Amino acid sequence: MTSAGQSVHRAAAEGFARGADTYARGRPGFPAAVQTWLRDELRLQPGRTVLDLGAGTGKFTVELVATGAKVFAVDPVAAMLDKLRVSAPSATALAGDAESIPVPDETCDAVVCAQSFHWFATRTALAEIRRVLKPGGALGLIWNVRDESVDWVAKLTRVIAPYEGDAPRMASGNWRRVFPAPGFGALREWRFPHGHTGPPERVIVDRVASISFIAALPPQQRARVLDEVRALIAATPTLAGAKEVTFPYVTSAHCCARQ
Repeated sequence: MTSAGQSVHRAAAEGFARGADTYARGRPGFPAAVQTWLRDELRLQPGRTVLDLGAGTGKFTVELVATGAKVFAVDPVAAMLDKLRVSAPSATALAGDAESIPVPDETCDAVVCAQSFHWFATRTALAEIRRVLKPGGALGLIWNVRDESVDWVAKLTRVIAPYEGDAPRMASGNWRRVFPAPGFGALREWRFPHGHTGPPERVIVDRVASISFIAALPPQQRARVLDEVRALIAATPTLAGAKEVTFPYVTSAHCCARQ
């Protein structure tokens, strides 16, 4: 998530290592429209090769495997890769990071960063991504973003925001500063509605517990945050006492081509 010459951000190194189980449980998958995006915009199909950069537990790796392409999955956190090897066994899982990608030059028809690019949005990382892409290859960026137009989701953000510290966040928009990027074409954008349905303890509480800077908190402080989340659920009429709820998201996808 950062270069081999730098340390991985503490929130990522500690939070994702501690929270791999809750990450796997609490994070949503991706909407069906993503498969069309991968086929039409990133041109993924059998016979092509794609790299999942910052692959985590493999939540998006399984989407890439479903295209029929050959998949490399790279992440710096061993606990996350352990989960990925179970969830996406046909992918080649590799320890590495965005500024030292362990594949040869011009190996990949596409590189995809799912829920990850904000951690390593640097010119150096983009140059390394360009190195492993074939000419004309695609860089895809994708995130599931909490839909804060829903009142209880906005309140949830207010519960967790005080703990962000200096952890990079997609919502800050800082990752956009590296675009337009040398050696890449214009960045295009798509948005897809999405929702994660299941028991509130899994799709809301575990979702918050999986956030890097929450997972990295001291145990007692982390428990207090999760108690606040449960109190919010209990105080929200559409959530209180429900066996199943839907956490609303917007899936934000972006793509540009290597020149």
